[in-house]
Amino acid sequence: MPTPFTGGEVDPRAIRSNVCRWMRAGLGGIVALGTNGEAALLDEDESQRVVEAARQEVPVDRVLIAGAGHESTRATIAAARRVASAGADAVLVKTPYTYRAHVTPAGLVAHYAAVADASPVPVLLYNFPSSTGVNLAPDTVARLAAHPNIAGMKETSTDAAQFADLSAAVPDGFTVLCGAAPGVYGALCAGAKGAIIAVAALLPAACLELLSLVRDGHHDRALAIQHRITPLARAVTTGYGIPGLKAALDLAGCTGGDPRPPLAPLAADARERIRTLLDATHH
Repeated sequence: MPTPFTGGEVDPRAIRSNVCRWMRAGLGGIVALGTNGEAALLDEDESQRVVEAARQEVPVDRVLIAGAGHESTRATIAAARRVASAGADAVLVKTPYTYRAHVTPAGLVAHYAAVADASPVPVLLYNFPSSTGVNLAPDTVARLAAHPNIAGMKETSTDAAQFADLSAAVPDGFTVLCGAAPGVYGALCAGAKGAIIAVAALLPAACLELLSLVRDGHHDRALAIQHRITPLARAVTTGYGIPGLKAALDLAGCTGGDPRPPLAPLAADARERIRTLLDATHH
């Protein structure tokens, strides 16, 4: 979920409106304060308001996940407690990366175990090596999956082999979720149980259909949907980033708004490119 701003400030009304729309579309939950939520650009009070606003529209039978990853174990624990008190059902914790050359796999295990010990809600690991330069290897994940308060992970790889290795390494109750839309079909076939992807904010029905088609074994139709959503998904993440995602939301009838500086709003030609891609997904 992107974070809409009006006049440079967090807009709780726009958050509630967007979340209400996504819940009506049938999505299983929302991630607030993720990478696409501009979490790194929000202060603590704003983060709290984002989660509180989303919680008002996420019914109890769906899940509200909030990003809580910080560079220190102490700050991550504090963030997990804050967002849990604001209503989050679980926290998504990205690997620390500033001092990655000196944080060993054992150090990562200790970090996540301490966070999980202290967090009032379940913890999801968040592996995003293309952004952080840190990779949670399947054997490290397997060690962490044994912790009773570590419930699953978001894995952003588009490599189906990584999902096969992960699903083989973890117990049945541990939920592996795909975090990169171009790889969803392959990940689901290789053992992922679902996905956390930005394009679901734009094409919720198509993403839900892809999930159910794979579950029902209709692979040809599932792959056709994958091909349909991938160009737009790439444009609003690696292509144009958050400014692209927010522009696409505006074009799709939600509230995206401008990103927060130093991110700049999308140029007119790029906005037209996104309009073309959005139109193509509906044909």
